[in-house]
Amino acid sequence: MSVDSILAAGAPPIVAILRGITPAEAVATAAVLVEAGIRLIEVPFNSPDPAASIAAIQAEFGDRALIGGGTVVTADLVDQLAATDARLMVTPNTDPELIARGMGLGLEPMPGFVTPTEAFAAIAAGARHLKLFPASALAPGYARALVEVLPRDVRLWAVGGTGPDTLAQWLSGPFAGIGVGGALYRPGQPAATTRANADALVDAWRSAGFAPSR
Repeated sequence: MSVDSILAAGAPPIVAILRGITPAEAVATAAVLVEAGIRLIEVPFNSPDPAASIAAIQAEFGDRALIGGGTVVTADLVDQLAATDARLMVTPNTDPELIARGMGLGLEPMPGFVTPTEAFAAIAAGARHLKLFPASALAPGYARALVEVLPRDVRLWAVGGTGPDTLAQWLSGPFAGIGVGGALYRPGQPAATTRANADALVDAWRSAGFAPSR
């Protein structure tokens, strides 16, 4: 399973970022996301006991969704993520050594970048899905200029300042998808609230005309 295969199957191009989630609430929260149609789920490593949450979500939903870890900033975290059997590795920065290490362990990298230099360093290391972060600090025109020089098989994702109200703005530009944190989930939030937020995101995606025809 990969980001491309998830999208090809018709799932919305939304990475759910569950920063701050605990193992006790991980499976219930992931369940409402999957029920809403979201198939890309990330637990940042600056959450409480993140490896346990990732492993629990992977065990329950790894056959239906691409599960991964975020804020992966050291080789040890790469190894911890690989040990969960999850397959998505999201980083806040571009570190070619970590990208290569992750890919060697079967992880699919989604590194964060801002500059063209960082983007090309990530691409040279093997990444094909790049996270522009923080996207809200940059006008969509910045990304449009970037894609003119990036390889055609590279896809950009907007993270930071994303939500149902801005989804159409990002996806109408050069972005393949978005990552959503606070507009979707906040620590301690009831699963029902997460489900309502997920539904709002998926409805915005469909209403904007981006969903494939059924």
